[in-house]
Amino acid sequence: QVQVVESGGGLVQPGGSLRLSCAASGSILSIYAMGWYRQAPGEQRELVAHITNRGVTTYADSVKGRFTISRDNAKRTVYLQMNSLKPEDTAVYYCNADLFVRLLVRSEYWGQGTQVTVSS
Repeated sequence: QVQVVESGGGLVQPGGSLRLSCAASGSILSIYAMGWYRQAPGEQRELVAHITNRGVTTYADSVKGRFTISRDNAKRTVYLQMNSLKPEDTAVYYCNADLFVRLLVRSEYWGQGTQVTVSS
């Protein structure tokens, strides 16, 4: 059994910063990649940032230069540092973990989501 748990959301003023954390635990052989997605009301879920086990990162154009994804392999944790936040960053942020749960068998898992609200 695998658990993916996010933390760190909240309310912040425009221009402020937040740091999200996501930890994967349970029956995991290794991590292939982890990423952050977000979904605003009435919108589709979209990729925010992604990092592979080799450290290759991908960002949505809307967050480049403002958000930074990083990971701690020993803790099986991925972080999303969000700076210069804008009202349009308001959404529920979900962590996705692409994991090897058995030899050569990969599965994806989602966290429950954490709300980020950017408002004055």
